[in-house]
Amino acid sequence: MRGIKVIQKVKDWKIYDIVKKVIEAPGIRIFPQNREHLLELALGGKENETFDIVFDIPGKGKVKEGWVVKCKNGVAVNYTEVYMRRRDPDCLYIGDNKETDKPRFKDVFKKEFSTLRDATFDWLKTQNLIVMPFTVGRDKIKYNALFIGPANCGFFAGAIADLQRMIKPEDVPDDFTPKITLFLAPVFRHTEFQGKQIVVHNRTDNCYEIFSYNLYPGPSAKKGLYGALLQYGEEENWLTLHSSSTKVVTPYKNEVVMLHEGASGGGKSELNEYMEHSENNRMIIGENIVTGDIIDYHIIKECELFPISDDMTLTHPSISKNNGKITILDAEHAWFVRVDHIKKYGVNPSFERLCIHPKIPVLFLNIDCRPGATCLIWEHIMDDVGKPCPNPRVIFPRELVPGVVNEPVEVDYRSFGVRTPLCRKEKPTYGIVGYFHILPRALAWLWRLAAPRGHENPSIVDTIGMTSEGVGSYGGPFLPGSFLKHANLLLDQIVANPKTIYVLFPNQYVGAWKVKFMPQWLIREYLARRGNKPYDLSLLRPAKCELLGYIEKKVIIEEFEMPEFLLDVRLQPEVGEEAYLKGTEIFYEFFKKQLEKFDKPNLSEIGKKIIQCFKDRGSVADYENLIK
Repeated sequence: MRGIKVIQKVKDWKIYDIVKKVIEAPGIRIFPQNREHLLELALGGKENETFDIVFDIPGKGKVKEGWVVKCKNGVAVNYTEVYMRRRDPDCLYIGDNKETDKPRFKDVFKKEFSTLRDATFDWLKTQNLIVMPFTVGRDKIKYNALFIGPANCGFFAGAIADLQRMIKPEDVPDDFTPKITLFLAPVFRHTEFQGKQIVVHNRTDNCYEIFSYNLYPGPSAKKGLYGALLQYGEEENWLTLHSSSTKVVTPYKNEVVMLHEGASGGGKSELNEYMEHSENNRMIIGENIVTGDIIDYHIIKECELFPISDDMTLTHPSISKNNGKITILDAEHAWFVRVDHIKKYGVNPSFERLCIHPKIPVLFLNIDCRPGATCLIWEHIMDDVGKPCPNPRVIFPRELVPGVVNEPVEVDYRSFGVRTPLCRKEKPTYGIVGYFHILPRALAWLWRLAAPRGHENPSIVDTIGMTSEGVGSYGGPFLPGSFLKHANLLLDQIVANPKTIYVLFPNQYVGAWKVKFMPQWLIREYLARRGNKPYDLSLLRPAKCELLGYIEKKVIIEEFEMPEFLLDVRLQPEVGEEAYLKGTEIFYEFFKKQLEKFDKPNLSEIGKKIIQCFKDRGSVADYENLIK
C-alpha cells in the first residue's frame, strides 16, 4: 500500500484526536503520491477503463451515485441523478455558533450538528479512505488543509488537488497543521437529507471544517473552500473576489487588465475566452428576436488574452502596489470551466484544442464519453431526451493555459455581469441593460450588494425570477460569515482604489436583441483600444434608469460604430420608453429588497449615504458626488 510512511507521521500532525482516530482506524488508508496516482484512484485501479461509484445505503442497499470513464484526454465523471449535476444554491448550513448570516444547522434540522459530526466520523472509520494534505490559496497567501473521504471517490480528491494544490507525502511536514479540513460522506445525503445536497461549515477555534454530504464538487471542493478563504479574509480584513480576470493586449500593444465579477453564469469564464464567430468568420453582434434582423461584423485583428484568474481572485494587502488600483492574484491552481455554450466543434477553437490535446489528462464533469475515446466538450450528458445538461464542466489546470499570468497585476477595468432576459413592449422585463454602462463607484458598490443572479442560470438548480447571489456575488452560496462586514470591506476597497474604472455588462439579451456574451467580448476589444485613461464625463450621458449609470455617447471599434439602440435600450422600437420604465421599476424593487439587509447601524458612514441616495431615487450625478 502506498503512503505507509505517512501513517507514521500522522501521530505528530496537529489535528484533533477524533480525526486522528478516523485515520488510524482499521482499513486501507491511501495517501496519494501525485496527480497520476489520483487519476488511478478515480478509476478504482490502474487497469480500469470504467468505474462505478457505489455506496451501501442503509434501507436502500447499494446505490450508484455516478460513474467514471477513462478517455484519451483525461477522466470523465457523470452522475446518475440529474439533480446532482448542478450546485444547489441553498445547500450551505452553519454547524457552529459564530457570527453568520446563513441558516444554522440546528435551527433548520432541529438538532445539534455535533451529533451528525460524530456519526460522520464513525462512518468514515468503517471506510477505506483517501487522506490527502493540500493547500488553499496561492503563493504566500495560502492555508494548509486536509481532505478525508472514501477511497472510491478518487475523482473528488483529484478535483481538489487540481483546483488547489496537493502536498505530496514526502513534502508533508512532521508537525502538519491544517487550518481547513474537508470531510466527504455522500451516504448521509440519502439517510439524513432526503437526497438533497448539503454542505455544513463548522468553524472551530483552530480549524475550519467542511462536511460535504454530496458528491458534486461544486458546493464543497470548489465553493466550500472558497468559503474558508472568505472567512479568513473577513477575520484579517481582505477579500477573495468572485471574479475572473485577464490582461488584454491590442494589436498595437496597448494593454489593460480587466476583472469581471458576477453570479454563476454572469460571464466570468467567458472573459478569458475569445469571441465566437459565425461560419463566415464574422461576429454576431445581435439578432433581433422580433424581426429576425442580424447585426454582424468582422474585426481583422482581435486582441490577445493573457488570463489571470477564472473564478476566485485574491486581493490581499501583501500584494498591493498602492497605486490607486486594485491589485490581484489568482486564488486557484486550476479552473472549473463551464462549457455549456460550446455545443459543436469550432465555437471556441483555442479552448477546444486545449481540451482535446492537453499536455496532461484533465477532469471532465457532465460530459458524455466512451472508454478509450476522446472526450469532446460539446457532447454534454443528456438530462433527458433532447435536453443536454446545462452545466458541463472541465477542471483545467491553469499551467496548461497559454500566456497565463502568474504575478500580481493592477486592475484597470472592474466589471459586473448580469444575465438579462428578452424585453419587449408586450412583456417588459429587466432586460433593459445596454451593451455596457459605466458606473460611478458608489453605484458599482450597490451592484455588488444586490448581486442579481439573473436569467436562466445554467450552473445551479432551477430558481424562479431574479434572485440575488448575495454581497459580492459570493454572499448567498459561499459566505459563512457576515454580509455586512463584507459590504464594508468591498466599499473600503472601492474607495481606496480610485483609478480602477467600473463597468456593467449584460449577457444573453439586450432588449429585443439576443446577444449571448458578445457585449463583454466586443466591449473588451473597445476598452482595450480605449486604454486605461479616466473617463471624461462630457463624453457620457446618464441612463434613464439611474441604477445603470452612464451610457457612452458614441462607441466605435475599428470601422464598426455601435448602434445607439444597443447602448440605450429604450430607443429600440420593440421596447420603447414605457417598457423601459417598467424594467427600471423591476430593478428598483429588486435593489430595494436586497439593500434592506445592509441598511444597519454597523454599515460605514459612506455606505449609509449611498443607500440613502438610492432611497431618494438619486441621480447618477448624486452617486458620482458621493465618492470622489
